[in-house]
Amino acid sequence: MSDDAPLIYIIAGEASGDALGGKLMAALKEQMGNQPRFSGIGGEHMFNEGMFPLFPMQELSMMGFAEIVPHIPNLLKRIKQTVEDIEKKQPDLVITIDSPGFTFRVAKQLRKHGIQCPLVHYVAPTVWAYKPERAKKVANLFDYQLCILPFEPPYFEAEGMQASFVGHPVVEGWKDKPQKGTYRIAQGIDDETCLLAVMPGSRVGELKKHLSIFREAVHKLSFVHQNLKVVLPTKPHLLPLIEKHAEKWPVKPHIVTDEVEKRAAMIDSNIALAKSGTISLECALAGLPMITTYRVNPLSYMIAKRIVKTEYVNLINILCEKEVVPELLQEQCRPDLLAKELDSLFKDKHRRATQREAFYAGLKKLGMEEPETASSKAARIVLQLLQA
Repeated sequence: MSDDAPLIYIIAGEASGDALGGKLMAALKEQMGNQPRFSGIGGEHMFNEGMFPLFPMQELSMMGFAEIVPHIPNLLKRIKQTVEDIEKKQPDLVITIDSPGFTFRVAKQLRKHGIQCPLVHYVAPTVWAYKPERAKKVANLFDYQLCILPFEPPYFEAEGMQASFVGHPVVEGWKDKPQKGTYRIAQGIDDETCLLAVMPGSRVGELKKHLSIFREAVHKLSFVHQNLKVVLPTKPHLLPLIEKHAEKWPVKPHIVTDEVEKRAAMIDSNIALAKSGTISLECALAGLPMITTYRVNPLSYMIAKRIVKTEYVNLINILCEKEVVPELLQEQCRPDLLAKELDSLFKDKHRRATQREAFYAGLKKLGMEEPETASSKAARIVLQLLQA
């Protein structure tokens, strides 16, 4: 690799950003004849594509920017270190991925220091849901916004910023699907058995809020479906917590941490009970009818209700502009109501078919049928900026 090759500085602050960064780096290497050089901050995925991180990304992930106060000294130290590293290395382009608590502060310092190279932000803040005025802040910090939702670019373009929809990373990640029946055969589950996928969240706080509620909902559902089987896909680092809690479940869930097995299980499940979040897109990609739910502390919910502008929380509902997927939120996130809704969904073939039609319509808007992946589109735009 030549020292004359473009140097691209990429910053990711959490696991999802690292995965996105790794795919972007792979796409850039594929598209650029003279292989680019990489520097920055990332995790395992970005390391595997050739980046040696400035410092362990886990430091930023552990900060949990929602509760940032105890970590301010270390955060300020890492911001200063990152800015100094960028100024020393003089990259041809800087890409920050999500994690605005860190990346926006770095960008602000770079602007203050008069950085000359283009600054690109990948994954827009949800200005469409709340605080649309944040789009102006983004436009002041960055030269280009790479968006993962089709309705996001106009918010930034209205502030005089270049922005493009490239596609959603979850859609890209599901390009290769396991064959239907794989999971049921492996687990010895016949086609007549009701298989319920349970997704209580991917953060410790979410799990503590939802696991007990989901356990009771499953218990109540088992009275109606006596041969009920439950699968619980999760992340490897959450396994000890979930295993400990699962000991109390009357219907013991099969806990899955392997990504391929998770997809196979979702494809073979009849219905899903899912905490609101990105998992709803994975259910849609699996063709898995679902119920969306969540419960947060009352104060947080009250504040969210005042500032959030969207009518729905499930992304399929947002994309389709109507409630196709039931949303049982806050006070409605109760075991009896969840069990009743799940039973109704399992018994109603028409409702399940309606959801699947909405899945197709929503995912098509996210680039499901596009021949070019989100990472490839993003890399193409980055390449154009380098050549400008």
